[in-house]
Amino acid sequence: MSKEYIPPKLPLNKELETKIVLKKIVSANRALAELKGVARSIPNQNILINALSLQEAKDSSEIENIITTHDELYRADVGSLNISNQAKEVQRYREALYKGFALVGESGLLLKKHIVEIQKVLEGNDAGIRSQSGTVLKNEKSGEVIYMPPQNHADIHELMDNLEKYINTPELDDLDVLVKMAIIHYQFESIHPFYDGNGRTGRIINILFLMLCGLLELPILYLSSYIIKTKSDYYRLLNEVRTQDAWQEWIIYMLSGVEETAKDSIKLINEINALMEDTKEKLSLELPKIYSKDLLELLFCHPYTKIGFLVDELSVTRKTATSYLRAIADIGILESVKISRDVYFINKKLFILLKNK
Repeated sequence: MSKEYIPPKLPLNKELETKIVLKKIVSANRALAELKGVARSIPNQNILINALSLQEAKDSSEIENIITTHDELYRADVGSLNISNQAKEVQRYREALYKGFALVGESGLLLKKHIVEIQKVLEGNDAGIRSQSGTVLKNEKSGEVIYMPPQNHADIHELMDNLEKYINTPELDDLDVLVKMAIIHYQFESIHPFYDGNGRTGRIINILFLMLCGLLELPILYLSSYIIKTKSDYYRLLNEVRTQDAWQEWIIYMLSGVEETAKDSIKLINEINALMEDTKEKLSLELPKIYSKDLLELLFCHPYTKIGFLVDELSVTRKTATSYLRAIADIGILESVKISRDVYFINKKLFILLKNK
């Protein structure tokens, strides 16, 4: 599509909830409701937010060919300085996620200015919404132009204002929230309002919209792993909405992503719960004098633990924190590693569980 494409404004005057879409809406919403319930079973919900948001940051960045390892990410997350530029980019993605949660939580809205702030954190610059023409999407291999988004600065702002109104005015149509999410994602990616970071910003908008509508209480459903597995379908279906008005196929794709991802997240939460229970039993049996609920939760808030974490969170001295962590390493729950001048204690089974997700 080498000619400029101006997406129609929202709401769409189309019959989108066909019989096949309605059937998929039911199963996707059921999986999402189950995830919402299972998430409450984790005693400290920071455990889930930390684990899943870092995984999402890695996956979403990988779609844009920003590749890093779990090990490097976890080290970066606890303050190691010896990390790559790719790991720093992934960290910025997670900061952008948290920025979005905070903005939506404070205002109860997801506004155009919030989206600009999210992208600013993500990209680390103030470029903002595109003001110059010339942005096109090309085939990485052939260099062929496959999509030309709106070029005029005024058109982009008008479309973003319309999108903001659609996101924050539920009564504009009576479509299911998940169908609206699919429409919003398509619209944002078609407007392509920024020079860089549109894909990652759009994936952040997905989760913020679900939270805004009350389908999730925690930011724990991310579609990036699903998109990685189906990357060619993702781009093909986006383009077929523009060229063939193929809305049903696009909506089914997104609903399938929600259902599959929710089921994967439920499985992971249950596995984390089981691992926490096993660790609790081992700690309370073998180290009853140091075991506490707070200590257990701290070991699961991050695969890498530092002495300073215990000092800050448990209000103990460095000497006591060091003795606790060494004792837990001695019984095989943690593994002590020295990186540069820092000593970290890795929750080995949690690390493997998250790495293999």
